[in-house]
Amino acid sequence: MASAEDVKQRQVVEDRARNISHNVRCTECGSQSIEDSQADVAVLLRRLIRDEIKSGKSDKEIYKKLEEDFGETVLYAPKFDLQTAAIWLSPVIVGGVAAGVWAYQKHRQRTNVHIMALNLVRGVPLTPREKETMIDILTPPLPARRWWWPIK
Repeated sequence: MASAEDVKQRQVVEDRARNISHNVRCTECGSQSIEDSQADVAVLLRRLIRDEIKSGKSDKEIYKKLEEDFGETVLYAPKFDLQTAAIWLSPVIVGGVAAGVWAYQKHRQRTNVHIMALNLVRGVPLTPREKETMIDILTPPLPARRWWWPIK
């Protein structure tokens, strides 16, 4: 009969193995972790991880060995380097550029309104596009229709 300490030790190994297995992608399935996959490769990798844990290796050493053997794509959380930084930060950069373009256009529109107003004061005629812009800016929005409020 196994002692309580042996049972506890096996439980620790099993917990560590499951934790590592959840963070490793199945090389055959691609979309599942080796913990969730029933492919032959996943079964072998789970056994390899348990053997490595029993031999006394740390989680980092096991991840490093898996990465060396199967490549960086085997890990769900790849290292943060220049290449992955570009991938992770590209949405932020695109959003920043879009916000900058929007702000520049708003600033330019306001500046153009001031110039158009000065030209009107000076008696310079507006182009049809400038007239349309001035009407859009100076026309107040229509009040929201409410079903309980009668329209007059």
